[in-house]
Amino acid sequence: MKSENENNDRNLYLLRFLIVALMIFAAAALRILPHLLNFTPIGAMAIFAGSLFRNRWVAFLLPLAALFAGDLFVGLYKLMFIVYLSFALSVAIGRWVAHSRTVARIGGAVFLGALQFFVVTNFAMWALSDFYPKTSTGLATCFVNAIPYFWNTLAGDALYAAVLFGGFALAEKFLPQIAPVGKDGAYGL
Repeated sequence: MKSENENNDRNLYLLRFLIVALMIFAAAALRILPHLLNFTPIGAMAIFAGSLFRNRWVAFLLPLAALFAGDLFVGLYKLMFIVYLSFALSVAIGRWVAHSRTVARIGGAVFLGALQFFVVTNFAMWALSDFYPKTSTGLATCFVNAIPYFWNTLAGDALYAAVLFGGFALAEKFLPQIAPVGKDGAYGL
């Protein structure tokens, strides 16, 4: 009997893992379609992965692999390491959501993720490129010029977070066996 229960648990784990992994790779695939600048599912995908995978390695590596697969189609770029670092920060922000996936908490995570992406990537653009003078005025100009892209990032992250988290909530409703495992509400993924 114990073997049957272990087999059942393993199958449920695999089902949860596959659903979440497919959602992450679908979100990454959307990035290669035409879109407004910075209006992508990438930030939402990082927060989603961070909130659903208990295993830190999986939480970070699966969405990073999906991002890299998309970059192979979109093209490699100079600030790629910085973008990946920022993306990893968004995964860490998602881990904060793991134990309580409320609309307010997810919304806060989306805002914080978009804000840190804005700050990290634009500071790197200023520091590592020749587009702006290396002065406080140059830094301020860099940030001011990037404000429209911040709104696109925030809007894209909000929309796709609603799709990812809402889609998974629907999956939980129609497949109750994939509901959270454990008293902390986190998934055993």
